[in-house]
Amino acid sequence: MSRRKSLSSISPVIYLTSIFLRRQLRRLGWYLDREKYAMNKSEDTLPETVVTHRSILMRKLAGTDQALQRNKITTLKTAASLIDSVIINPGEVFSFWRLVGKPSERRGFLPGLQLSFGELVSMVGGGLCQFSNLLHWMVLQTPMEVTERHRHSFDPFPDYRRTVPFGTGATVFYNYLDFMFKNNTPRRFQLKTWVDENNLQGEIRCEEVLPSRFTVQERNHRFIRIDGMVYRDNELWRIETDSVTSEIVAEELLMKNHAEVRYDVSEIPGIEVIELQ
Repeated sequence: MSRRKSLSSISPVIYLTSIFLRRQLRRLGWYLDREKYAMNKSEDTLPETVVTHRSILMRKLAGTDQALQRNKITTLKTAASLIDSVIINPGEVFSFWRLVGKPSERRGFLPGLQLSFGELVSMVGGGLCQFSNLLHWMVLQTPMEVTERHRHSFDPFPDYRRTVPFGTGATVFYNYLDFMFKNNTPRRFQLKTWVDENNLQGEIRCEEVLPSRFTVQERNHRFIRIDGMVYRDNELWRIETDSVTSEIVAEELLMKNHAEVRYDVSEIPGIEVIELQ
């Protein structure tokens, strides 16, 4: 099955014009909508840890320039400094791009790997999706509501030291593909983000102990083959439990994933593909 050609290869002028218009519309929306965006930071760290997560910095990607992965680490450090310690007050919306701003070399962002129309390309700020992935995974384990999230419609790489279920990613592209969530609770939350020697690190903290805990559970994960094409399926459920009794309060289906696999599963030990008619 042939994949569609990207708009950038068919008509670069139309592609760049489309990006320009979408970015202008997003900027206009920021100033015309009635949302209150989380923009203030606090030197004081909120006392209660809700969720923590870390994401490995250097990944095994066949045929890629390791210098671009090293550049990504610099980019992630820059983004982490812009997001670290931000407070999300009740009623406020977190916007990745409102806080990070336009990635440019002048601002400390370097060329890195970015998925574009299914292909890896070099782009200033490439690698920031690793940051939005981490944020999305953490927010799913809080009572806050994800209000904008984009994802790839395919599975581009085999798992390498993956610690979260497939399908939890959140891709970003300045500025019209954003990652946003809203604090609809009566409590203040805070993001802590930093980069150490090996990992991108993140925490979501709160001003008090939450009455419930939230976990994300993967169900019905499988690889299937249909008409010669391999797909990856799963379901992601959020489980709410009482913080005191540990009894299950609610279960919520967050998403169902069905994605084309873009790598050769036959080369990966342990993957069983179910043949479907």
